[in-house]
Amino acid sequence: MYIAREFSKLWKRVCTETAVEWKLLQEKWKLLLAGLVFQYIHGLAARGVHYLHQPGPVLQDVGFMILPELGKERGYVSENTFATIFISFFLWTFHPFISHSKRFYTVLIWRRVLAFLVFSQALRIITFYSTQLPGPNYHCREGSALAKLPKPDSIFEVLLLNFPRGVLYGCGDLIFSSHMIFTLVFVLTYQKYGSKRFVKFLAWLIAVIQSLLIIASRKHYTVDVIVAWYTVNLVVYFLDNKLPEMPDRTSGTQPLLPTNTKWKENKSGDLVDWRLRVQMTGKHLDDEDLPLTETNMNAT
Repeated sequence: MYIAREFSKLWKRVCTETAVEWKLLQEKWKLLLAGLVFQYIHGLAARGVHYLHQPGPVLQDVGFMILPELGKERGYVSENTFATIFISFFLWTFHPFISHSKRFYTVLIWRRVLAFLVFSQALRIITFYSTQLPGPNYHCREGSALAKLPKPDSIFEVLLLNFPRGVLYGCGDLIFSSHMIFTLVFVLTYQKYGSKRFVKFLAWLIAVIQSLLIIASRKHYTVDVIVAWYTVNLVVYFLDNKLPEMPDRTSGTQPLLPTNTKWKENKSGDLVDWRLRVQMTGKHLDDEDLPLTETNMNAT
């Protein structure tokens, strides 16, 4: 009986959240689609610069001098770390569908994330087409068959990106690191909208570790990682503070979330969480700083 009752509550929560998110998706789908299309454009640009890549001696790099080389057989370590970051963030953005605590809407958080990615990737495209450096990765070095691509037989060979091989074994798209763009955008987003202080600390720690692993794997020069760190932070700062804040409510006084009597039957914790779910420019409180009851909220 207890399991059935809890499952029923969870199902109601999922259905209600789906209805709300669907309404938002109907309004914002064009912006989301544009952001997703640009991911393909970014991949196409990276594929194109591979045709321009000229393999040569690996440049002198302080990071290469300090960090021991992981080796070709351990190059997967940085990729696995990135995959963990990506999957964890992706799942977290959908937690409002099942969680009592709802600080944002999934549609709006992804619209915001895609905006950060598009601006950062546009700068990246301009940068790596401006100057092509000899790739430090193993498949980009002199003597490798993958270091320089032959002239494509057809336009479709370019447009299809030779997926997934062309994505995994690209060369020339160095300044600045795409992996660090995603990593930093995800970490900065959780820093603002996340609730667990320990997870925020852990996220920044993993971002630093990911930076070191990328250099140790010789997938990027140190400059590629450093430029990513300050560029992405500046892009996020600019969008957060200079551009209008992306609202999480439709125009008007009526809230998107239902406030009918069915939801009043749930525990008061739900109501507190709904009220706290405001996606504004101001800093979001961590769970340790949140009021525990509606009485405490009224008292403040």
